[in-house]
Amino acid sequence: MASSDTEDISGAPEIIATRQQTRFHLIEDKRSSDVTIEQLTLSIRAAGGAGKAGSKTAKTGKSKASSSAAKTRDILVDTDLRLKAGVHYGLLGRNGSGKSTLLRALAAKVIPGLSLATRIVLLQQTATEDGSDTSAVAEPRTAKTVLQYILEGDEARNHILEELKILSRTDPGDGEELGQLRAYRRLLYTRLQRQLAEAQKNAALRSGARGSQARKELIVFEKKVEEARNRAENIEEPIESKECQDELAEASLLMDELQAELDERRLGDLEARARKVLSALGFTDQTMQKRFNELSGGWQMRCMLASTLLQDADIMILDEPTNFLDLLGIIWLQKYLVDLQTESSKTVIVVSHDRDFIDHVCQEIIMIKDQSLVYFEGNLTAYEEDLQAKRVNLTRLKEAQDKQIAHVEKTIINNIRAGKKNGDENKLRQAVSRQKKLEDRMGMQTNAKGGRFKLSRDMAGFHSSKRAAIEIPPEESAVSITIPVAPDLRFPGALVSLDHIWFSYTPRGAAVLQDISLSIHMGSRIGIVGLNGSGKSTLVKLVTEVASPTRGTVTRHPRLKLGYYSQLAVEELRAAGMADPSMTALSTLAAEAAGEMDEADMRGFLASFHLAGNTASHVPVAKLSGGQLVRLALACILWKHPQLLVLDEVTTHLDFYTVQALGRALRAFNGAILLVSHDRFFVKSVIEGNVELLGIDEDDEDELDDVEQTKAEMKRSLYLMKKGKLTLLQNGVRDFEQSLESKVDKLLAA
Repeated sequence: MASSDTEDISGAPEIIATRQQTRFHLIEDKRSSDVTIEQLTLSIRAAGGAGKAGSKTAKTGKSKASSSAAKTRDILVDTDLRLKAGVHYGLLGRNGSGKSTLLRALAAKVIPGLSLATRIVLLQQTATEDGSDTSAVAEPRTAKTVLQYILEGDEARNHILEELKILSRTDPGDGEELGQLRAYRRLLYTRLQRQLAEAQKNAALRSGARGSQARKELIVFEKKVEEARNRAENIEEPIESKECQDELAEASLLMDELQAELDERRLGDLEARARKVLSALGFTDQTMQKRFNELSGGWQMRCMLASTLLQDADIMILDEPTNFLDLLGIIWLQKYLVDLQTESSKTVIVVSHDRDFIDHVCQEIIMIKDQSLVYFEGNLTAYEEDLQAKRVNLTRLKEAQDKQIAHVEKTIINNIRAGKKNGDENKLRQAVSRQKKLEDRMGMQTNAKGGRFKLSRDMAGFHSSKRAAIEIPPEESAVSITIPVAPDLRFPGALVSLDHIWFSYTPRGAAVLQDISLSIHMGSRIGIVGLNGSGKSTLVKLVTEVASPTRGTVTRHPRLKLGYYSQLAVEELRAAGMADPSMTALSTLAAEAAGEMDEADMRGFLASFHLAGNTASHVPVAKLSGGQLVRLALACILWKHPQLLVLDEVTTHLDFYTVQALGRALRAFNGAILLVSHDRFFVKSVIEGNVELLGIDEDDEDELDDVEQTKAEMKRSLYLMKKGKLTLLQNGVRDFEQSLESKVDKLLAA
């Protein structure tokens, strides 16, 4: 029988989770890092749709879900969700495939069969509008300091404090003993309320005879809860009675037990751990004392990450944890999670566009593909190598089999022709025999386990065909992005030239940039890496004319067209969309183009960035996903065919398929690129020109020759920005990684 549950958040899409259950299915209400959910179907229904799934109308008795089917989109259909204790998973899938929906469904425990006692903590990609933590276990505490925010995120400790607060709170007018008795009964009532919420959910998840019994027990339990409420509010027994005195003794004992448990969770130990994690994420003692709501969005996310890492959870979910981290923070988090594999049985699920991070942290891959979950034991690189090997092997098998089929079909035709012409029955029988062989034996020659296919074993029982056809897995990275060709300059020269640049924000302030010289020409590939606060964004402002140097000169080619992607581009578009609900991708590009493109051209251009049809013209900008906003921002700077692209953290919010597609598009771009990024994969592929990372087929000789020719024509340089100075990295990103790994080792050992 089907069992279902929903999550309905006001103004947000409703999550509907169903699975097949027998009437003997039981949920174990105990903590576990293991999850096994069979035949899971996960859907989302647009806000304002029908009511809860499974609720029935009074007149028809039919589910409202059926009347709103048009508004419901399936994310997963009849697939299995399997998580093993202690394993770190990388959850992959294209933007819009449903990764965040699955994570929210897990964190909210709306998936039938998931133990209600399991502790799950979720770090989402962005903070809520009020800046509060969106994890499943933390409550808004934005007015507190960063350190207090972390300390108050301990759910177990908060639960103890809450119960102690209830036990110690008395009503005015009550005597000491009466107040204690009322407080004790209120605590019992509060505990029963929590149990009632779980009992209601558990009754909804069970089906058949056991479901009926659970609902009968629920009615009895609801009466018990109501009685507890009445006993707490209306104390009719005399305080001297044995019953009341026994309860007062129990209240005193419970107070001592809770206090002892609180003492075991020493605040000093948690504070020491919190300071260590915050320090590794870039917080100083001074910033730890700032209020959470005074921090920028990026620093709020770091604070929420620290809070998540310190939770006592069975399953930890990290959705884009490397966003807003510099490479030091990324490498620290990478090593922290790797060490966690041997120190804890905590199950970890990671979503990240950072390919190197996924490769280092994740032991297994879960791919959302065609509304199913596909599992692979190994990291992302191993998954892609395995997929490519299968693709090559199956291609060769299919080519060989196609030749064999063509040969057999030709002999069949010849035998039939000869048999009919000469009246040769043997020829006709041969033709029939070969036709049967063609139908029975062609297709996959191996079974699912890799052994030789055997009909009686591998396809026993009734079936419509003897063997499955050889199907070659399609390319995973089917996403494509096209960057317009940059127009030629009428005369040669540097696009931008910085000559002995110095910069400070105040006349007497410290120099943010010191004696920097840099020239960018057509075809240049220049990357800048460095820690946050080292001066990278300031240098970008000088190149893009947002700021002017304190000393030195900046010269630009008079015919230069420059396209600048700011690391705040997504936030600025989202804010503009919130201010103007009618704003769409099409209207945004129209405002940028200012009449230089007609609607058909604009639609075609947006479609090349996967913003087509109603998505471009009817979906408000405020409702576009982060990845869609990145592509819109790129469209708004690329429509004018710039010769120089300045990209500051452009991969944030993109899935790794789109990151790879953007890398391939930038490889083919004939103009110049100045890239600021913490994404090691992206820097290696775009700046260093690593062909393997770009996903280019080794058998495609023409494309490889083109890459080698392009690499020879382009000047590729990677610089480290440190304390306002630029240093050329001779060995690329690896030099920077090695310099940070020793720092991380010290942070972890502290």
